[in-house]
Amino acid sequence: MPLHPQTVSYLQTLRAWTAGPPDAAEPTIAEMRERVGAVVPVEGRELPFVDDLTVRGPGGPVPVRLYRPAEGPLPAVVYLHGGGWVLGGIENVDGLCRDLAADAGCAVLSVGYRLAPEHPFPAAVDDAWAVVAAAVREPGRFGTVPGAVAVAGDSAGGNLAAAVALLARDRGVSLAHQLLVYPVTDTARDAASWREYGSGYGLDAATLSRFMDLYRGGADPRDPRLAPLRAPDLRGAAPATVITAECDILRDEGEAYARRLAAAGVPVELRRYDGMVHSFFLLPEVFDAGAEAVAYAVARLRTAFGHCEREAS
Repeated sequence: MPLHPQTVSYLQTLRAWTAGPPDAAEPTIAEMRERVGAVVPVEGRELPFVDDLTVRGPGGPVPVRLYRPAEGPLPAVVYLHGGGWVLGGIENVDGLCRDLAADAGCAVLSVGYRLAPEHPFPAAVDDAWAVVAAAVREPGRFGTVPGAVAVAGDSAGGNLAAAVALLARDRGVSLAHQLLVYPVTDTARDAASWREYGSGYGLDAATLSRFMDLYRGGADPRDPRLAPLRAPDLRGAAPATVITAECDILRDEGEAYARRLAAAGVPVELRRYDGMVHSFFLLPEVFDAGAEAVAYAVARLRTAFGHCEREAS
């Protein structure tokens, strides 16, 4: 399909905002982080309980922002932000996490995991797992229901969510759901969508390749914690929702992961949004499809938590 008119307008704005002199040097990581941090935040909805906490992790305290729409024990979503494992943080997904908490009727624990290159793989996975384990094992601290914890993330955060879902399976922790929004699932970078949408569609192949190399370091590119698509067996993983954008380099590997989950007997729904580009999910104020995708994600989480309630009764 052709690009959606909202996508065309967004890409024009993005190019104008990021344009520099033709001979400009590649921006440093510090410059890119400053640019991401300078994005004007969208005012999120008010919630009665929002607290900044820490969870003990293998590399020290892991920052966590806890969102709660109500008192009492609630199902929970551990949310992992995107940014190529190099950029971004809790503030960049604050609006989304508020929406998920309010609309899905759950607690959301947004994770400020360690970033590369200062902290290469597996630091981010270890931090993500520490928060998931805490949500399950310390329900009184967060007001969570231990049998109703889901993981979610976008882009590199989707990669971490998928990796953590496999760790949970292997470590005997039952998760309610995994919500993967245009996730990175492979390290090969050879899918057709990488070639077709590698430049000019918001997430450039060269940039993500640079970030992936910084994050991976010397690790085996076939490690399932890096490349969940390379896991030899996906049986027993948490039920999943996979959301992709048509004009995104990550489209094909996200959809390949959904097919592998289904082939392994994992309940999964895959939904592609035509005419959309990377980041549309985080910009419902720009993309109508972004608002639709968030509503779909909320419905999927509500259904997953409903299953947990029925099983517990």
